[in-house]
Amino acid sequence: MSGNTFFSANLLLAYTTYFVGTASPGPSNLAIMSIAANNGRKAALAFALGVISGSMFWAAVATVGISAALIAYSHFIVAVKIFGGLYLLWLAFKSGRTALATAVATSPKAERPETLTSLYARGALLHLTNPKAILVWVSIVALSSNSSGPAHGAVIAGCAVIGCLVFSGYAVLFSMDSARRLYVRTRRALEGCLAVIFGVAGIRLLAWPSR
Repeated sequence: MSGNTFFSANLLLAYTTYFVGTASPGPSNLAIMSIAANNGRKAALAFALGVISGSMFWAAVATVGISAALIAYSHFIVAVKIFGGLYLLWLAFKSGRTALATAVATSPKAERPETLTSLYARGALLHLTNPKAILVWVSIVALSSNSSGPAHGAVIAGCAVIGCLVFSGYAVLFSMDSARRLYVRTRRALEGCLAVIFGVAGIRLLAWPSR
């Protein structure tokens, strides 16, 4: 197998791994759906950009090799784990409160507006406070470990494009009127599911072993 073939195979595997992880239903995607339906496209895109930024931060950390030291430093992992778990539980509380609310927003403007900066920060925190994201990126970067630095750069650049397409796609899709009407009809069930997912993720993260 030639070097170029191996390089391409590694990139394809890394891209596929990242695409499956980002496109699969999870806390980030479900949060984007909820924000898009409740607050509109701009709000959802701001949140999605925060998610992508948090993911790319850990990508850069993994690429320069700092992640190995962070993983070995148990106190860092414990701190991130506790903060991330509590943050997810807070998101679960917010989603649960929305599910129990009697008022139903029929348009994004009916909700009290949240600044785009705040939404961006919320999205970024989902990844910055998740130690599992570090491990995922260590694995993805390792797929190109037998190649030179430019291979790592290609992995990050390609995954950044994939992340933008996937997360912004969710934001655009679920901010459409048809999707919003569906959300209004199923708001309680969807927000309830989101509360359960955030809650389970937070508890599992708090219970996740440091080593």
